[in-house]
Amino acid sequence: MPYHEFECSKCIPERKQHAVIKGPGEDLTHALPLGHLNTIPGSISERGCAYCGAKHVIGTPMKDVIHLSHGPTGCTYDTWQTKRYISDNDNFQLKYTFASDVKEKHIVFGAEKVLKQNIIEAFKAFPDIKRMTIYQTCATALIGDDVDAIAEEVMEEMPEVDIFVCNSPGFAGPSQSGGHHKINIAWIKKKVGTVEPKITSDYVINYVGEYNIQGDQEVMLDYFKRMGVQVLSTFTGNGSYDELRGMHRAHLNVLECARSAEYICNELKVKYGIPRLDIEGFGFEPLSSSLRKIGLFFGIEERAQAIIDEETARWKPELDWYKERLKGKKVCLWPGGSKLWHWAHVIHEEMGVEVVSVYTKFGHQGDMEKGIARCEEGALAVDDPNELEGLEAMMTLKPDVIFTGKRPGEVAKKIRVPYLNAHAYHNGPYKGYEGWVRFARDIYNAIYSPIHQLAHLDISKDEIPAGAGFQTAKMLSDLNLSEEVVSSSTLRQYTGKYDSVSSLRTKTYPEFKKKERSE
Repeated sequence: MPYHEFECSKCIPERKQHAVIKGPGEDLTHALPLGHLNTIPGSISERGCAYCGAKHVIGTPMKDVIHLSHGPTGCTYDTWQTKRYISDNDNFQLKYTFASDVKEKHIVFGAEKVLKQNIIEAFKAFPDIKRMTIYQTCATALIGDDVDAIAEEVMEEMPEVDIFVCNSPGFAGPSQSGGHHKINIAWIKKKVGTVEPKITSDYVINYVGEYNIQGDQEVMLDYFKRMGVQVLSTFTGNGSYDELRGMHRAHLNVLECARSAEYICNELKVKYGIPRLDIEGFGFEPLSSSLRKIGLFFGIEERAQAIIDEETARWKPELDWYKERLKGKKVCLWPGGSKLWHWAHVIHEEMGVEVVSVYTKFGHQGDMEKGIARCEEGALAVDDPNELEGLEAMMTLKPDVIFTGKRPGEVAKKIRVPYLNAHAYHNGPYKGYEGWVRFARDIYNAIYSPIHQLAHLDISKDEIPAGAGFQTAKMLSDLNLSEEVVSSSTLRQYTGKYDSVSSLRTKTYPEFKKKERSE
C-alpha cells in the first residue's frame, strides 16, 4: 500500500506517512497510516484540544449540571452550543454556559479567589441546580490554581451541592482524545460509587459513550425500555449527575462510542466486575445485531427480536427508496473518531453509496484499522488532515457529498461540494431504524437539492440556462431510474414526523414483573 503524498504538503515530508490509499487485496499491515501523534509543526490541524474533549464532548451533555470553565471566556464560548446534545429538562446545559472569566491580572496574582466567587454566584443564580463540573484550562493550569481545594471549600460551606473537578487543560494530550481519557478516569475515581441507585429491573445497564445528539439516546432508550431493560445511567448524553454516580450497580456496560468512553468501561470491569458489550446504533443490521446481543446476554432474545421485526417492517421500505437513488454516489467520510468505522461499511451496504475517503482528526490506530477494513478498495485514508489537504482530496476525488464537521464542511461548500454534519447532524436523530432513514433522507436532499445544482454555475462566465423550467429533487433523482423503481408501490419516501423525539418522553411502556430472588 503506497503512502499518499499531497501536493500541498510536500514542504512537510512527515505528512506523507499520515495518508494511504487502500489497494486491491491489501490487509491492515499494508494499509495503516500513522495516527494519534502530536500534530506536525507547520500543518494547520483542525483538531480540538484536550479541554474541548473533556468539556465539549463528554462533560457538557450531562443535563442537570452547571458546567463552569476556569479560564478565559473564549475557551467556554468555543465549546458552547456547537453540538446539539439535547435533554429532557428544557436543554439547561445548552442554554447556559459558565466561565470564571480569567483576565491578565488573575494570571499574575492567581485566580482561585475569583473562581470561588463564580462558583457561589452560579449556584445562587440557579438555586434548583445543585451539581457542578469545573473544567481546568491551559491558563489556570499553568499558574497552578488548586481547583480541587476550592471545590472542597465550597462543598463544606454549601453541603447541599456536589462539585466534580476535571483537570484536563488543552495541552493534556495530542488532541481532544486526551480529554476523553482524563474525564473518564477522573469520574470513576472521584464520583462512581458515591450514590446507591434504585434497581427496578432484573436487567440493568449503563449506556456508555452516548451523547444524545438530536435525541439519539432517547431513541435507544425506547428500545431498551421495550425490552424491559433498566438504563441506570447514560454516560453522558441526557444523563443525570447523580445517576452517573451510581454506575457501579449495573449488570452490563453497553458501549457505543469506544473512542471517547471505553476507558470508563474498562475501569468499571476492573473495579466492579461489570462486563462490557460494544454495540452500534447506526444502520439496520448493526443495530439489530446489537439488540440481539443485549437480549442474548440477559436471556430475553424474543423481546429484542420483536422490536427488530416491528421496526424493520415499518422503516425498511423507506430506506430502500433512498438506496435506489443513492447507489454509486461518492462519499468522503470525514468525522471525528468512531463514526469512521460505525458508518464506513453500513452506508455502503444499506444506502449504496461508495466511500472514497475516510479520515479522522483524533482517532487512534484502532479506529483507523476498523475504518479502513470496512471501506472499499481505492479509498484514501488520512490522519489529522489540514484544510489544504482536505481541499486537494475533494478536488481529486470529486465526491458527491462529504460527512464531516462544520468547519471543513463550510470549506467544502465553497468549492460546491455539499456536506452533512457528522458531529451534530442536520435533521437527526440518526440512530435507530427511523433515524437511519432520516440520515438517508438528508444525504438525498444534499445531493439532489435543485439549489445546489445552481452552485455549479459560475455566473461570471457560464451561460445561464433560461428555459430549464421548474425542477425538484425527485425529478433529478428519478431521471435515470427504471419505471419499476419509480412506480414501486412498496418503496416510499420518509413518512415520519419533523420531531421524532418529543413523543418518546411521554410514552408508556409494558411492565415486566421483577423476578423474586431466593435468599
